[in-house]
Amino acid sequence: MFIDSPYAPPAVPLRPAKPRPRGRTMVIDTGTPTRAFEDLVESHGDLVDAVKFGWGTCLVTRDIKTKIDICRAAGVDAYFGGTLFERYVAGDAVDDWVALQRAAGVTTVEISDGTVVMSATEKSGWIRRMAEEFTVISEVGFKDGGRSMTLTHADWAWSVCSDLAAGATTVTLEARESGRSGFCTADGTPREDVLEALAGCGAPLDDLLFEAPTRALQVDLLGRFGTDVNLGNVATADVVGLETLRLGLRADTFGRC
Repeated sequence: MFIDSPYAPPAVPLRPAKPRPRGRTMVIDTGTPTRAFEDLVESHGDLVDAVKFGWGTCLVTRDIKTKIDICRAAGVDAYFGGTLFERYVAGDAVDDWVALQRAAGVTTVEISDGTVVMSATEKSGWIRRMAEEFTVISEVGFKDGGRSMTLTHADWAWSVCSDLAAGATTVTLEARESGRSGFCTADGTPREDVLEALAGCGAPLDDLLFEAPTRALQVDLLGRFGTDVNLGNVATADVVGLETLRLGLRADTFGRC
């Protein structure tokens, strides 16, 4: 790469090496063919910190263990989407879900309540239980946009702090794959009250990961929080593009990052 060469333009931000405590990029895999996935990780694995296999796709992906091995070899964390956890919760079969994680060889899990109705006490209990064996990433916010809008900014801040206190190492802020739910409005605009509350609630920015599947969201969050904000639900085709946004090498962030 030329970014580390004498030919790089001046004032390009320095990016920490992996494993990165900040400026992480989580890619969502919605069913990429295995060879294409292998090519992605081989070519751009240095830019990817984690891959989330969305919702229940791991159950119908024949080569899921191969994909996980590809990630592990490249120093990329791999885990299954929280909606799958919720499906097992709804079926009173969490022990089977735990067995699935072990069989797949993943060491990180996502705990969410974006679809099922779950009390804060119940969610905290699941986080504590799973943190005894796995690295836990939690998710705050609902899949349904209308339901998410009922959460006040104080609700968002409290939920983030509650999940971190229960043992989550990272809290993901829901926006879905559309960028039009969770902490975003139906037109894809981030809720100012939520972002202000998160910035002021005392939770370390390094512990938050904002789902940002659209370039508009990526540009907005980079402008607010800087190059090293953690971003997720990034499409496989957008990995390089996001890195150029982080480095101010694209018109959208030229001179801002």
